[in-house]
Amino acid sequence: MPYAAITGWGAAMPPAILSNADLSTFLDTSDEWIATRTGMRERRISHVSGTELAILASRRALACAGLDPADVELIVFGSCSNDEQVPNTASGVQFALGAKRAGAMDVNTACTSFLYGLSTANAMIRTGVVRNAVVIGVEIIAQYIDWDNRNVAVLFGDGCGAVVVQASDREEGVLADQLGCIADARQTLRIRGMGAAYVNQDVTIGNTLIDFDGQEVFKRAVHGMAQASAAAMAKCGVTVEDIDLVVPHQANLRIIEAVAARAGIPMEKVMLTVERYANMSSATVPVALAAALDEGRVKPGSLILMPAFGAGLTYCAHVVRWGERVTPISVCPDELPPPQKTALEMVNAIRARKTANAARSEAALSQAQFADAVKTSPH
Repeated sequence: MPYAAITGWGAAMPPAILSNADLSTFLDTSDEWIATRTGMRERRISHVSGTELAILASRRALACAGLDPADVELIVFGSCSNDEQVPNTASGVQFALGAKRAGAMDVNTACTSFLYGLSTANAMIRTGVVRNAVVIGVEIIAQYIDWDNRNVAVLFGDGCGAVVVQASDREEGVLADQLGCIADARQTLRIRGMGAAYVNQDVTIGNTLIDFDGQEVFKRAVHGMAQASAAAMAKCGVTVEDIDLVVPHQANLRIIEAVAARAGIPMEKVMLTVERYANMSSATVPVALAAALDEGRVKPGSLILMPAFGAGLTYCAHVVRWGERVTPISVCPDELPPPQKTALEMVNAIRARKTANAARSEAALSQAQFADAVKTSPH
């Protein structure tokens, strides 16, 4: 049975930066307050769609692997902020890449979507269904955030990362993975206003709210990621001492530190991007992995642990043996178009639209209630 080696990697980060100081212009907060509680200093706000980010990250990953898009056999698009529900977003990426032979599927397990997608691609390669795959983690969270809720607004950012996975005779790639879900607490982290449950319920599309029980999520996240990490390492017979680098989901610095402490992993082994990119949901792990490679923290043969946790409440951990190559075969020259607005201007525009949507929803609901009252009133 072949292994599934990671042979290409790439990220597509929006250039517009929203700093903690920017947030303090409309929230009762400060750089010190945010950084102390989350480890975050700034995040990116995208001026393009998630599909556009995914296309660029995928092109960069394919160039890195030296794989022609025409030879791609599977595209797995991991996200909880897809451009559309139907058709799936992976098909849009397939079309733009010119990967005409590729199957295309979306995976939504929130922040764990990239790693669940990696498990999917790994299993399909190892069982001979396909010989290669592009696995993407991308989020455009900025569009769904209640930017006037300080507990949520400071946490999230936009971004995308992608990897190419190919069949290999060498023992590399995902050596073990552990997937799980704490479904009895799924209501502690959710986005209300997206999905069929809200259709025809006087909810204006785009006027979403995030339910976020910070203390409960913290407790469950630490337990889930630590438990999954131990289980994945046990499956392939390795210990914490064998791990060269940890690339975790960048939920916030406190969670990362707590998971490392519980697992007995020194923080110098942990790759951090949370300060500059904040929480990008499913994009955090592939973006952090690409950054680790750019910074020379991944060596030939490195053993990498990748734990994550997300809404649902899903959790997972993957143990990956890196191959011999840690530099790209070639580089994609494509770039995103420059934004026409600053990150703060884009966020303020989102806030204005949400306020307008809320007013329309309230007006529609009031009209419906008045009409019902007229129908039921005695004559």
